Amino acid sequence: MGRLKGIPDILSPDLLHVLASMGHGDEIVLADANYPSASTARARGARELRADFHSVSALLDAILQFFPLDTYVDKPVAVMRPTASDRQKGVTVDIWDRYKDVMRSRTGRSWGFDELERFDFYERAKGAYAVVQTGETALYSNVILKKGAIAD
Repeated sequence: MGRLKGIPDILSPDLLHVLASMGHGDEIVLADANYPSASTARARGARELRADFHSVSALLDAILQFFPLDTYVDKPVAVMRPTASDRQKGVTVDIWDRYKDVMRSRTGRSWGFDELERFDFYERAKGAYAVVQTGETALYSNVILKKGAIAD
């Protein structure tokens, strides 16, 4: 594969093409290793991409160098909230703090998350432009990003 200056190696040519092809309001899912990416992508003909050896946070960091988040909505980033039974067991999602740090670092501002129940997350993800399966093993580390507009 040919390399380009300034483009992180973690971003494959296929992923770069997807990011460039997306329009304002389109969404992309960064999915953990347990997520049903193939069936989610097939649901409405979305692209399925693989990033098996990378974490969601590393991919998020690379994507946000080029990808504007939608500033016309309150929460352009959605995450999967732990189930009630996992919350009762004390399951916490520490990786979300890492995501917030990455987002603040790359965009210069703080962002809140749209926390969706598991099946609501799956349903929303079915409408995504693309689903990227990562090698992330942290529970509840799935993210949906809504693309913003680039102004001159």
